[in-house]
Amino acid sequence: MPTLTLVQAVNDALKTAMRRDKSVLVFGEDVGPKGGVFLATEGLTTEFGKERCFDTPLSEDGIVGAAIGMAINGLRPVAEIQFQDFIFPAFDQIVSEAAKLRYRSGGQYTAPMVIRTPYGGGIRGGLYHSQSGEAYFCHTPGLKVVVPSTPHDAKGLLLASIEDPDPVLFLEPKALYRSIKEEVPEGHYTVDLGTLRGVREGKDCVVFCYGAMVPVAVKAAEQAAELGHEVRVVDLRTLLPLDEEGVLEHAKQVGRVVVLHEAPRFCGFGAEISAMIAENAIEYMDAPVVRVTGFDTPFPNTLEHHYLPDARRVLDAIERVMAY
Repeated sequence: MPTLTLVQAVNDALKTAMRRDKSVLVFGEDVGPKGGVFLATEGLTTEFGKERCFDTPLSEDGIVGAAIGMAINGLRPVAEIQFQDFIFPAFDQIVSEAAKLRYRSGGQYTAPMVIRTPYGGGIRGGLYHSQSGEAYFCHTPGLKVVVPSTPHDAKGLLLASIEDPDPVLFLEPKALYRSIKEEVPEGHYTVDLGTLRGVREGKDCVVFCYGAMVPVAVKAAEQAAELGHEVRVVDLRTLLPLDEEGVLEHAKQVGRVVVLHEAPRFCGFGAEISAMIAENAIEYMDAPVVRVTGFDTPFPNTLEHHYLPDARRVLDAIERVMAY
């Protein structure tokens, strides 16, 4: 079983899907012979030809609009947006067209397409290459929003997304592209969308997280263990659809909850987790839900290490809920 980085697992998933299904094609800015900014599509044009992996003009709305047309007509497009920060020119195509196609056509048409894009901080990209915009899209019925945190999940979730009958926004945490490695099965396998992943066991507190914040949560949990706190870490993996029953079950079992993400706090995804628990499991809670997030400011460059949540901030939150 090969050992892959997360970006290599993405590349392997794309090759696996394209070998299995000739209707799968990949396109975007510089994804062809160059292989993409992060080399996620390296080698695809060589193996599958420029008809199935090709460069596009610098037009995000054109990229997504073309993908919608292809999906309606029987193809399985995988469109890459070079950085998630650049996705907003295509916002209308995603939320008004792709997400609503099944509903507006009464089920006659669907949009089986994937929009891959690296998101988040960790590479000192500054305010135009570091944003985390998942909450914008989680507010849109008809979309699926997926965020892997390991190479194994990156491959399995991406293959499941490509095979899904509805549009999927696949957010890849660029901070983890090459910082972690693990064994990844060869060939085809999928990880079901809408499922959680238990990362670490614990009975005193649970940290819900996703993407690049998963290893941060694990580090904080290890530090909490030195203080006598057994902290559970749960990777949400799919934000939309969210495994709500799974979230509530973990919250009820433990009674103390921390929610962690690097996006800004106000109206961030953590607010939905907090509200869900307040509405459905408040009688099981021994402390208020505490959120650890990025700040409500543009993403800074030189102060990136202050903006991004770290293990110290997560540990502070764990101690707060444990002391309540």
